[in-house]
Amino acid sequence: MSLIQALPEGPLDIIGDIHGEFHALTQLMQHLGYDAQGQHPQGRTLVFVGDFCDRGPNSPAVFALAKQLIESGRAVAVLGNHEINLLREDAKDGSGWFFDERVTRDNEKYAPYHRPDEAQRPEIVKLLSTLPIALERADLRVVHAAWCEPQISMARQLPMGTVRSEYDHWEQEADRKAVETRLEDRMRAERESWPHDLEDGSQKPPFLKAHAENESNKQMLNPLKVLTSGVERQGRDPFYAGGKWRFVERVAWWDSYPDPVPVVVGHYWRRVHSIDRAQLGKGDQDLFRDISPFAWHGLHSQVFCVDFSVGARWTARLKGQSPEKDFKLAALRWPEREVQFDDGTRHHTTGFGERVLPQTA
Repeated sequence: MSLIQALPEGPLDIIGDIHGEFHALTQLMQHLGYDAQGQHPQGRTLVFVGDFCDRGPNSPAVFALAKQLIESGRAVAVLGNHEINLLREDAKDGSGWFFDERVTRDNEKYAPYHRPDEAQRPEIVKLLSTLPIALERADLRVVHAAWCEPQISMARQLPMGTVRSEYDHWEQEADRKAVETRLEDRMRAERESWPHDLEDGSQKPPFLKAHAENESNKQMLNPLKVLTSGVERQGRDPFYAGGKWRFVERVAWWDSYPDPVPVVVGHYWRRVHSIDRAQLGKGDQDLFRDISPFAWHGLHSQVFCVDFSVGARWTARLKGQSPEKDFKLAALRWPEREVQFDDGTRHHTTGFGERVLPQTA
């Protein structure tokens, strides 16, 4: 079995990044018409785009429900970048619910949050080891961050269960390239010239060119990383995102996506209402700045991002505010092409399949 697997036939409800927001997930499922066991009177199937965990208050409960739904055949899912971090034991910002070494740092922002017991931990890892990178059928494709044909073609050749080993292989290739080009030495010199921790959001570093080169190499050499965290290139100005300073910039890959088959992704923190992304720890460019919240986007308007920033609810909780207004969990109903939110509201999407013509001066 390949890392690119088949989507189930029939109507689908494609749920965006959950990030440990268990209550939002159960509310959304109810509004979609599912019972607690994931059964739907119309025989619909749930599809998860990845990023089940981190930042939110109850990642273990999200995984427990997802496991039940997937094993019963009532849901399918793809891996997101946060699941790959967990599989690789790569403890990053927001993962203190699972990794002990992150607890102290994460408590300041994300506590209180549930942590798994000793029996739950191996079950979570086992579940993730069975998930593909992407799903497809004749009329639809689902991937966490980017559908790029060269990387998809490589993933098609990889068997299930090889995500961690293959990912590690490409990380090692990037490290080998860093040694060959003396990149490690250049990065070391940059760190010596900048004494602050790159996780310290209050201290903006100068543009560290070697760090930018290293980030770009690690991103673009690794096909699984492209598919689960997107297309990137070296940037010009440092920005703070994901709990650290970064030196690359994201690329709107959908603007050159040529295929007629629609693609649904998560990952990119779309919003219904305009908000200051910097307050969320998202200092990178806003790829949806000029795109309507419910519009299909890309070269032929064949791509839809269903991540509506529920992963930022922790920022509202820190301020004692209600998080539901600006940060929502969404599902795209297919083939209806409607967006259902966890608060019960529903919206039609717009512009599907309309060719985007280049602007002329």
